[in-house]
Amino acid sequence: MAEATRMLSADRSTLFLNDASTQELFARVAQGDDGVDEIRFPNSVGIAGTTFTSRETINIPHAYADLRFNPSFDQQTGFFTRSILCVPLINKAGETIGATQVLNKRGGPFTHEDEQRLKAFTAQVSIALENAKLFDDVQRVRNYNNAVLESMSNGVVTFDRDGCVATCNAAAAAILRRTATEMVGMRATDLFGADPLVVDLVDSVIDARDQVSLPDVDLHVGSADDTTVVSVNLTGVPLQIGDVDEGAIVLLEDISSEKRVKSTMARYMDPALADRLVKNDQEILGGKAARATVLFSDIRSFTTIAEALGPTETVTMLNEYFTLMVDCIAAEGGMLDKFIGDAIMAAFGVPEPADDDEDRAVRSAIAMIRAMLDWNVGRVAAGKPAIDMGIGLNTGQVVTGNIGSPKRMDFTMIGDGVNLASRLEGACKEYKARILISDSTHQRLTGVYRTREVDWVVVKGKTEPVGIHEVLDYHTDESFPRLMDVVNHFREGIAGYRSGEWDRAIESFERSLAANPDDALSAMYVERCETLRNSPPASWEGVWVMTSK
Repeated sequence: MAEATRMLSADRSTLFLNDASTQELFARVAQGDDGVDEIRFPNSVGIAGTTFTSRETINIPHAYADLRFNPSFDQQTGFFTRSILCVPLINKAGETIGATQVLNKRGGPFTHEDEQRLKAFTAQVSIALENAKLFDDVQRVRNYNNAVLESMSNGVVTFDRDGCVATCNAAAAAILRRTATEMVGMRATDLFGADPLVVDLVDSVIDARDQVSLPDVDLHVGSADDTTVVSVNLTGVPLQIGDVDEGAIVLLEDISSEKRVKSTMARYMDPALADRLVKNDQEILGGKAARATVLFSDIRSFTTIAEALGPTETVTMLNEYFTLMVDCIAAEGGMLDKFIGDAIMAAFGVPEPADDDEDRAVRSAIAMIRAMLDWNVGRVAAGKPAIDMGIGLNTGQVVTGNIGSPKRMDFTMIGDGVNLASRLEGACKEYKARILISDSTHQRLTGVYRTREVDWVVVKGKTEPVGIHEVLDYHTDESFPRLMDVVNHFREGIAGYRSGEWDRAIESFERSLAANPDDALSAMYVERCETLRNSPPASWEGVWVMTSK
């Protein structure tokens, strides 16, 4: 506008643009505005409005003599308008987008030559405006994209074709413990030198143009003098602009906090359940029916041991014991449900079932007894009392899910399947056993184990008999000599016991005792058969009724 004023020897020039949203012309650039903040009026009013709507050049030698002239602007600014030259502003698409107005030609009215010069000059103004608008649009898109990148919690790093960092957002700089200025220009080998897998990912994306993902990667980040390890999920994708390969984009999702949450939660619940809850944070009260193998374990004579040890030593002993037992359960993929005093409740088959839940539960129980026996060696050597325990296993329907209140809930199991496992753990005392499993668990075992059928019993609170079996695989030749001989004789004794042939049963159980005099279960059955022989029951179906838990 300054150049137009100088070129036409005028007092001032104004560029009016059309505001399509309000149907108004407003002064984008106005020379000599005399303190007026903005000139805005309907796009059909005044000389500029007439030029805009008619798309014709208007040359007025005497402004106040023309009825189209609006003198209110002169009154508002104190300027006196003598002559006016106004030409339409048309873009390359043929659309009228405004008008250029020049006022007060010095030395007389505006000439035809002035009109042609202003038209040509206005055409250049239109091009400049379109370029400015294009620049604004590009800048707006760039600012928008930058705002999106900067607001992302995931890191984004772009690499050029030479494997050097081209750009990075604030999240990437924070994850990698560097500044964006420091990172730009660094090669992937310098940025991820301690993590060759990441360097290979960048190279692979640039060279092969393939998307590559690396879940749960531990990155060594920061400077050489101050290195920190963060856990991230990495994804590399090719960077293409049109058909041109420009490098690679690497996305970094920081999962360090999630892993810390899972690690903390896993101290209070089963790690598999913690992982499931972190991935799905729904907190919904309720549950579902599922088949599971429930494990109950309990320390024998715990009250007596605790009184002898005292509070501090008791807690230390329990922590050592629970550490060993939980490791055995976790090694077989079991879910630790809870600690109940000195007891443990765990399950196999929840929250996700497997084809061999029963076998994994039995293997876990065997490992728990072996771990306890090995632990006792050190305890006895240190002058501490040995620990013994019983384990009950049962496979059945349970209800599993979040039980409690919306503010405090517990993922646990309830139902008859749970109760029977607890009863079997208690029955270990009566049957002088360490591991008792229900018939429903025994029938589903696919592995080969050294077991013997112990009894058909009606546990307290139930009316239907349940078959129970003893698992003996934790024994060695030293702890249980001639184990299979004892098992075979015991099987014959149980057959006689079921049929009510007391003498035959006693003879078989005594053969078991001859093979291993320390077999307390055989001794118990000799005593039971003698009692039944001396006082025969009115009716006998081979079922024993338990009167205690």
